[in-house]
Amino acid sequence: MTGKDILQSVMTPTEAAERWGLADVTVRQACSGYKKAAPRFTEDETRQSGRTWLITIDGMRRVFGEELKKE
Repeated sequence: MTGKDILQSVMTPTEAAERWGLADVTVRQACSGYKKAAPRFTEDETRQSGRTWLITIDGMRRVFGEELKKE
């Protein structure tokens, strides 16, 4: 996988929420978990870089299904 491919395979929660048609908070809680639920992504699917979460496309597909089709 080239450097460009690697960068294209990760996104922020905001970008993921837009692409999948979800609320931003839904994706962020899937990354970090919250009081009533553990994180939904594996260590291979997400990581935190500073205060920003990075999520793989494969992780989003596993947790939320296929992304919305653009018309």
